[in-house]
Amino acid sequence: MARTPAPPTEAEKRLLAETARIPVARARLEHLFDEDSFLEIGADITHRAEGFGLEGRRIAGDGVVTGVGTIHGRTVHAYAQERTVLGGSLGQAHAAKIARLLDLALESGTPLVAINDSGGARIQEGVDALGGYGDIFVRSVRASGRIPQIALVCGPCAGGAVYSPALMDFTIMVDGTSTMFLTGPRVVRTVTFEDVSAEELGGGRLHATTTGVAHFLADTDLDAIGHARRLLEYLPDAWDRPLPDRAPEDPADRDISGISALLPTSPRTPYDVRAIIEVIVDRESFLEVQADWAANIVVGFARIEGRPIGVVANQPLVQAGCLDSAASRKAARFIRTCNAFGLPLVTLIDVPGFLPGRDEERQGAITHGSKLLFAWCEATVPRISVILRKAYGGAYIVMNSRHIGGDVNLAWPTAEIAVMGARGAVEVLFRKALADADDPEEAQARAEAEYTERFLNPRQAAERGYVDAVIPPAETRRRIAASLRHLRHKNTSLPTTRNRNLPT
Repeated sequence: MARTPAPPTEAEKRLLAETARIPVARARLEHLFDEDSFLEIGADITHRAEGFGLEGRRIAGDGVVTGVGTIHGRTVHAYAQERTVLGGSLGQAHAAKIARLLDLALESGTPLVAINDSGGARIQEGVDALGGYGDIFVRSVRASGRIPQIALVCGPCAGGAVYSPALMDFTIMVDGTSTMFLTGPRVVRTVTFEDVSAEELGGGRLHATTTGVAHFLADTDLDAIGHARRLLEYLPDAWDRPLPDRAPEDPADRDISGISALLPTSPRTPYDVRAIIEVIVDRESFLEVQADWAANIVVGFARIEGRPIGVVANQPLVQAGCLDSAASRKAARFIRTCNAFGLPLVTLIDVPGFLPGRDEERQGAITHGSKLLFAWCEATVPRISVILRKAYGGAYIVMNSRHIGGDVNLAWPTAEIAVMGARGAVEVLFRKALADADDPEEAQARAEAEYTERFLNPRQAAERGYVDAVIPPAETRRRIAASLRHLRHKNTSLPTTRNRNLPT
């Protein structure tokens, strides 16, 4: 169901009033940074191109505002494209300003925020404009995993320009006003004779719900800016800098005895795992990422005892929590982001397996599932998991099990750890005996009860050391908090290589 845009806030009204007097890009940056902290860099730079009338349109700044300031008191570099200047198009000087800003951010070890609002490459500058994109892309890749990079798309973003937000850690789009596509509606209509609007082709809602390109969908520009500011509350300045901890305000031993009531008594009844996450983490600290895409898995940032963590959880409310291609991609990318910036990972597990079917196999379920497995196996940050209910088959392995490097693996008494559920297992193991039984239904029920008693509980896994402890649900927050404290100085490194070969 489409959301009704929220009415303008007082801050939004002030922004609209300001943009009548000053460029939109500058107003956006003023609202991004702490008050009176923004310092512009390269304000007088202009292009040097000639021809097509450009020599008479040299405007200071060349359509992009670049600078540095503070967000929550921390230094951040940022740029914003100005669509009222040459359509915000990117030429050589425009690109050089952005490239230099990326260099400054990387050299100083500070986050970078990019506000995109551009008509694309400046056609009049030809290959110089295309080369400018290359200069930006190579720096963004070199900065990947070293400093946080956040892209806001507050208008059009087309052609090669789309790769800039896609290369960054997070992309925030504005519902109804921002678009991202490689080829616009006019080209699509000419080549394929398909009549499609810009919104249908690459609007924010499409990328938030269908492609997964957008990590957040904002109602307004100010809402998008707010998302960027909040994201930075969980991320360090750089990969080797400390996390932005807060003074603990929510005790680790807070009473969460009501958590048991959130889990249905029947293992087949769905529930919203986000309710369990909210109880376990610090109050009002959970920030879900990509909430509207691949909803059968939930990922997001939170805090425990004031310290940022990443959360990965199966969502039984959607497709019974099965893993599929999209969910695997979503979780893998989030895990790698958290690992890059040193955030511990907490996993809540309730997964009946991988989603079966011809469509899934044809979409590359094997490769995409391998991405999730790969992400966990290369993660060196503290990794804690809690099996709430089902953990079946290969999905048990790839959801941060002990076998692939989980540091602390806990289970509730309701956990079922097995190759498959009782009915499916019995039909495989006792097919002939059931067919020959005088009362097949009674024999089936007896065999299922025996299988359940033997396998569908955490006892066997605990006896073999694959589960460290079977804990009452009310102990979950306290045990996770204690484990995070003990693992805080975990030091694991992988062998040095040119790069690891991520499954495609």
